[in-house]
Amino acid sequence: MAKTKQKIQVAIADDHSLLRNALAKLIGTFEGYTVIFEADNGKDLRTKIMQNVVPDIVLLDINMPEMDGFETTQWLHKTYPHIKILALSMLSDEKTIIKMFRLGAKGYLLKNTDPAELKQALDSIVDKSVYLSEYVSGKLVMGLHQEAEPTEKEVVLQEKEREFLRWVCSELSYKEIAEKMFLSPRTIDDYRQSLFNKLKVHSRVGLVMYSIKNGIVEM
Repeated sequence: MAKTKQKIQVAIADDHSLLRNALAKLIGTFEGYTVIFEADNGKDLRTKIMQNVVPDIVLLDINMPEMDGFETTQWLHKTYPHIKILALSMLSDEKTIIKMFRLGAKGYLLKNTDPAELKQALDSIVDKSVYLSEYVSGKLVMGLHQEAEPTEKEVVLQEKEREFLRWVCSELSYKEIAEKMFLSPRTIDDYRQSLFNKLKVHSRVGLVMYSIKNGIVEM
């Protein structure tokens, strides 16, 4: 008798009960996945996990009372680093996306995504550990979603460029990065534009995703 493959265990944290329940039912229809519990917020999620109900993936809202998505992601990444976090939010601004990835999220989806993309995102973070929605990134990081490995291998970065990329993955503004690197804002602008051209990206999100994908920063 063949062994039954164990399903990927998912937890959902969202303060909107109707959406949370609908997501749980939807994920329950995906082959290979099961929802082991739902939580109203980050604090509720933390309590349930500490009761030894540890999921493989947490589907996490960002705007929640009693531990929002940022605080919850930070706690999960520090306490249970093997849990993979998939953010699900209405927020699509650059700063929020960067912050969630920097804190330890492995994927980011908007709440208006369709069921097929949710399944794709879950599969991707299980198999590849990272997923960034096309809707969120748009053309900004299109080059990173294409199989352009030969081009990426040819890119040679100077140490100052690597340092700049590490700072880009923080919450600091470009002006603050200039101060940290003891450079003028104009020089930082030059670094940014040079890397846009060299890495074939068009935004700070693109720089962050390149840095994550190529191990320039530890997530």
